[in-house]
Amino acid sequence: MPQIQRTPLADQAADLLLDRIRSGEWELGQKLPGETTLAPQLGVGRSTVREAIRQLAGRGVLATRQGSGVFVTALDVPEDWDAVLRRADIVSIIEARIAIESEAAALAAERRTAADVRAIRRALDARAVATASLEEHVDADTAFHRSIVVAAHNPILLELFDGLTPRLRQAMIEMLRIRAGFGGTADHARHVLLSDTVAAHDARAAAAESRAHLSELKGALS
Repeated sequence: MPQIQRTPLADQAADLLLDRIRSGEWELGQKLPGETTLAPQLGVGRSTVREAIRQLAGRGVLATRQGSGVFVTALDVPEDWDAVLRRADIVSIIEARIAIESEAAALAAERRTAADVRAIRRALDARAVATASLEEHVDADTAFHRSIVVAAHNPILLELFDGLTPRLRQAMIEMLRIRAGFGGTADHARHVLLSDTVAAHDARAAAAESRAHLSELKGALS
C-alpha cells in the first residue's frame, strides 16, 4: 500500500482513499474497513483517518451510518455542476430541458393555481412582443417556460431549471443564430397550446406538448 509522505495528513489520506475507491477496491454501497485497519495501511493515526472520512463524506463519496460503519455512496467526487454545463453542447442542454420541463408541465397541469395561470398568461403575452432582439426573445421565452416550472410546485425541478438557465440562455441564442430566425406565428401557437393544456388540467397533453416542442428544437439541429 502507498503511504503518506507529506502533510496535511488528512488531505493525503482522503486522496489515497478516493484513489482506492476509484480503482474499484470498494463497490458502491460497500462498507469500508474500520479505522484500525485503514490507519496502518495509510500510515496515519486513527484520528487522521476519521478526518479523511469526514472530508470524503462532505464531498458525497462516503456516508457514516451510526452503529453500522462507513459506506461508499459514490465512486468519484461529483464534478462541479457549472463546469459540466459550460462543457455541454446544445443538444445535451435541450435533452435536459425535455427531461425537466415535460415532467414539470405535467405536474403544473395537476397542481396549478389560478395565480399560476395568470402568471403563465402574462409570461406568454410578454414573450409574444419580445421581438426587438434575439437575446430579448430568449429571455422572454425562458421566463415563460420558467412560469410553468414554477406552477409545478416542485422546488427540485425549479432549482434544476434555474441551474440550467445561464447555459440554456447561451445555447438557445447559439441555436437561434444557426436557424437565422426566431419567433413567428407557428412558434407562438405552440406556446399558447402548452399554456392551454396546463390551464385545462390536462397533464398528459401538457407533458406531450412540452416534449414535442423541445424535440422539434433538438431535431432542427440534426
